[in-house]
Amino acid sequence: MQLMKMNQPLQKLGMTMLACASSTLAVAADSSTNAVPALAPAAATPPQNWNWHFQNTDIVQGYPGFSAPYAGPNSLSAGGETRETVSLDLLAGVRLWAGAEAHLDGMLWQGFGVGNALGAVGFPNGEAFRLGTASPNVNIPRLFVRQYIGLGGETEMIPDDQLDLARQVDIARIILTVGKYSAKDIFDNNAYANDPRTQFMNWALMANESWDYPADALGYITGFAAELNEPGWTARYGLFQMPRTSNGTAIDGHVLKAWGMVTEFEKRYTLKDHPGTIRFLAYLNHANMGNYQDAVNLADSTGQPADIEASRAYRYKYGFGLNWDQEVIKNIGVFSRLGWSNGQSEAWVFSDADYSESLGLSLKGEAWHRPDDTFGLAGVANGISHVHQEFFADGGTGILAGDGQLNYGWEQILETYYDFGIWKTLHASVDYQYITNPAFNEDRGPVSFFGARIHWEF
Repeated sequence: MQLMKMNQPLQKLGMTMLACASSTLAVAADSSTNAVPALAPAAATPPQNWNWHFQNTDIVQGYPGFSAPYAGPNSLSAGGETRETVSLDLLAGVRLWAGAEAHLDGMLWQGFGVGNALGAVGFPNGEAFRLGTASPNVNIPRLFVRQYIGLGGETEMIPDDQLDLARQVDIARIILTVGKYSAKDIFDNNAYANDPRTQFMNWALMANESWDYPADALGYITGFAAELNEPGWTARYGLFQMPRTSNGTAIDGHVLKAWGMVTEFEKRYTLKDHPGTIRFLAYLNHANMGNYQDAVNLADSTGQPADIEASRAYRYKYGFGLNWDQEVIKNIGVFSRLGWSNGQSEAWVFSDADYSESLGLSLKGEAWHRPDDTFGLAGVANGISHVHQEFFADGGTGILAGDGQLNYGWEQILETYYDFGIWKTLHASVDYQYITNPAFNEDRGPVSFFGARIHWEF
């Protein structure tokens, strides 16, 4: 009772203060013609229901003659040649239900890589396939569904893109992707060396060459990927089918025996306000692959060229990769990849490299008043295991290499390009590549490759 009496003056004072505050707020509201409620929530951005995009890339590439005392089934012709490749993609996406979207990519392609995409493991044209065609060919390389599952907290905007619908999503989220697409759509990305249509053209600079990533001869395969994204990092896992034959198009129907798994951990950070990313990748493949030691033993006993097909059985292949990109100052970035695989089982999908390392830089043209231009310079070194060397020395052939003999040396590549912004999304590029010891062979080369590229998209 005494306590209630003591609180009565405080209650009167509080009521007086509230009344004064209300009067002050009313006067402030009347004095402003743009008054907005202080705690009004921001309007949520509605998700994009559908989109479509188009891209076209045309590449002309050639090389002059070079020194080569001998040639084999997979050798680059020493006489020199010029070839062209053309690709057109029509891509469409549609929203399915809450958090889900489907994407379709229809691709038309035509042309050949120099040497029919043989003779250099770091092949100089990432738009060239082993399946060259003189007449236009049509394929559906991508048809997949993606599901976003928000985990709450802060949000960010995913912009409209060739493989994304614009939408507001939780930064903390799970992303599930199932269907046919490229494993490179999700794994082993790099800010400066990732896309041969707009950046470096060499295979060894668009991906880690020691990762025998699951794909058909065009670079796509059916699979499933799961990603856990947090503000500073992302963890990824993928499970994909494998082709029936090395670098083939038909898919192996033995789904429990033929598969490729990949995991990746990505850490994003800033260094003095400049963004950087480092990614660690590990892979494990299981397919009807040959074994280099078995093929060498058979060649030694018969006196015939090493035949990898005679040693094929369902076996494992594994490896690791490190991928890094870093903005140094505004408009200047550096990047690197390191890769290793066990080098015992047959190269099955991507390239013959067992070890690969690359280092490069990328400069935007703002310093010379050409902000849409890009200059790139990078070096690559590719190598193979000792038994893999014996296999090629015994006349064996791989995906890209096989000169009938081998005087082993690391394949070394220098690439530089300049990309000109012509108009909005229309770009032209000039490209030069210098490859010593192509296909790991010191007896052949060096070779200079000259290229020109036109790329446009909307």
